[in-house]
Amino acid sequence: MIGYLGPAGTFTQQALLTFYDGEALGYSSVLGALEAVRCGEVQAALVPIENSVEGGVSATLDSLVLGLPLMISREVTLPVHFNLCGRVGTSISDVKRILSHPHAIAQVREWLAENLPEAEITEGGSTAAAAKEVANPNSAYDGAICAQIAQDMYHLVPLAEGIADNLAAVTRFVLVSKLGAPAAMTGADKTTLMAFMRADRPGALLEILEQFSGRGVNLCRIESRPTKTGLGNYCFSIDLEGHIQELRVAEALQGLRRVCENVIFLGSYARADRIQPTIAHGFADADFTTASKWYESLLNPQT
Repeated sequence: MIGYLGPAGTFTQQALLTFYDGEALGYSSVLGALEAVRCGEVQAALVPIENSVEGGVSATLDSLVLGLPLMISREVTLPVHFNLCGRVGTSISDVKRILSHPHAIAQVREWLAENLPEAEITEGGSTAAAAKEVANPNSAYDGAICAQIAQDMYHLVPLAEGIADNLAAVTRFVLVSKLGAPAAMTGADKTTLMAFMRADRPGALLEILEQFSGRGVNLCRIESRPTKTGLGNYCFSIDLEGHIQELRVAEALQGLRRVCENVIFLGSYARADRIQPTIAHGFADADFTTASKWYESLLNPQT
């Protein structure tokens, strides 16, 4: 069984259905879904990790490294399209109170300001829960901002469709399981990790970045996260192009481990877009192998 950030009708469930049609269990929080993996209640869980508009999902980035080790085995990307929905018989002029998830509200803020400037906006636990609440004929809310899947599930009618301020918005989800062997290398891979500095000092971040730049490893994402040990103490959540079995990535991770207090490896897995990285001359596996053989020849010259 696979878990996901629920309830039923969320974008996470919609993403899950793109590759899985078996039994699934929704959880009310990212932490709940990941803890279910840790305790063996589910084999894996799908959770959001990044949005092209709002950035990294803090709850996921933090929950991945708190507790027993976990590993990402897959990523899924999903275009995010929002509808303003209401009960049958409701028109857009009837909408005075709107309910939705904070991330959804943030992504339609301009549309709401232009089209429903007088409406009262309330933040809720999820877009699906908002749809369920609005479907109740006794609800105090007239409209929900939600996905098509939730609209259909709760038999709501669309009052306005495709209302996102950025119609190109995409959310990235990751499938997380217990610690194990990384997913097989495909040639179009991504690796996720968390790096903890030894001390907050000038050049500490540069020292981390040099481990990648010096080995031709491109970063897809890097953002600071509080370590929760004190104000001003941060670690770095990183996505990079490549697989741990590639020599350039392996050397970068080893260099990172030397200069950091701790490095948490969170998995290597196939990129959802299947884009292969451009590897500069000198950084392919063959280049590392040739250099290693040359070095060995210096230690054991032919006689």
